[in-house]
Amino acid sequence: MTSEELSDDWLRHITGWPFAHRTPDQLGVAVSGGGDSMACLDLMRWHGADLGFRISAVTVDHGLRAEAADEIALVAEYCAGHGIEHSVRSWSWDGTGNLQAAARDARYRLIAGWALERGIDQVALGHTQDDVAETFLMRLARASGVDGLAAMEQEFKREGIGWVRPLLSHGREDWRVYLKRHGVPWADDPSNEDERFDRVKARKVLSTLEPLGIDAEVLARVAHNLWQARTALDHYVRQEARNFVVEESGDLILPTEFPDQDHTIAPEIVFRLRREALRWVGGETYSVRADAMSDAVDAMRNGKPHTLSGCLLTPIEGEKHWQTRWRIAREFNAVKDVSTPTDSLWDGRWSLDGPHAPDLEIRALGEAVKDTPWRETHVPRLSLMASPAVWRGKTLVSAPVAGLSNGWSASATGRGTFAQFLLSR
Repeated sequence: MTSEELSDDWLRHITGWPFAHRTPDQLGVAVSGGGDSMACLDLMRWHGADLGFRISAVTVDHGLRAEAADEIALVAEYCAGHGIEHSVRSWSWDGTGNLQAAARDARYRLIAGWALERGIDQVALGHTQDDVAETFLMRLARASGVDGLAAMEQEFKREGIGWVRPLLSHGREDWRVYLKRHGVPWADDPSNEDERFDRVKARKVLSTLEPLGIDAEVLARVAHNLWQARTALDHYVRQEARNFVVEESGDLILPTEFPDQDHTIAPEIVFRLRREALRWVGGETYSVRADAMSDAVDAMRNGKPHTLSGCLLTPIEGEKHWQTRWRIAREFNAVKDVSTPTDSLWDGRWSLDGPHAPDLEIRALGEAVKDTPWRETHVPRLSLMASPAVWRGKTLVSAPVAGLSNGWSASATGRGTFAQFLLSR
């Protein structure tokens, strides 16, 4: 079926899946002014009118292009004409790191902050089938594995809110035909032709592959197949986590080796299990590289502590060499400057319950572990140094994980239990 033959009823039907089981009170839409995001905004507006929920739009101005002002004005005019609240969040690059990666991370952070301010727990993004294909090619060039080549998620959690991508089933041109049919304006970003960017290079390569029958739809299908393979791998990771991983005072304990001849685990599953354990403890958005994990495994096999992804890995010796286990704890240096009110989540996962007061705050316990009965907990001193403690200025009030309660308790469930965390993948 050509782009011109796709009916409005069909396009509205296939973009309505986020609301099949739950209708939000309010939906956020991230809108740049480009064709994809304007199609997303118009279709979500239609679903909102049909199902009775409000739409709010947000645009992030990266401060990089003069044209952005016109694009923001285009979005604002559309929103004003349809009674949609429109907000703008600004960001400026500090010149460090990769520009596109920094801009992407900033978008998620700023949009999530905007959504949380308004009580919005779900935001729609305008990614299309072409984005899946282009991402596939970019990651293929980096020799990515199954996870990197798998199709981007239709829905996921990040920065404390849910994100959905309703437009993934069709390509960019299909959505532009829809916009033309409805007279919805959009702006073409000139940077989409700038071949300094890998995504633009990937877009150009796609056109040269078409004579082989390789187009965006085919690559998106391959990416979806790999997503299914990844889903199967994740299933076995969850299964082995139940068999081998123990949670203890916010740490995770798992074997260094898996020697049971009656329960052989594929190396890929072992790698994934370790990787997700690091993410649960350390809270990193991106997964550890294979070479960095290999260094950590070598250190553990040699009985040496190791730091990785904001975590401290220490060996726990068993009666035999193969009984050695890892303890994965938070690294003190990663949290020594983290401070929050006592009624807020600390380090992304710890919540404390007790007699809250405005002059109290949560900070890492640090060297004050010496002032607690920590030996009675049988938890290593280095683990407890990175645990949450209640402070009044420089005075230690409570360190629940280290055995100094004083009416407080602590729970490392901000990311759920490890089993729940794996299910959310």
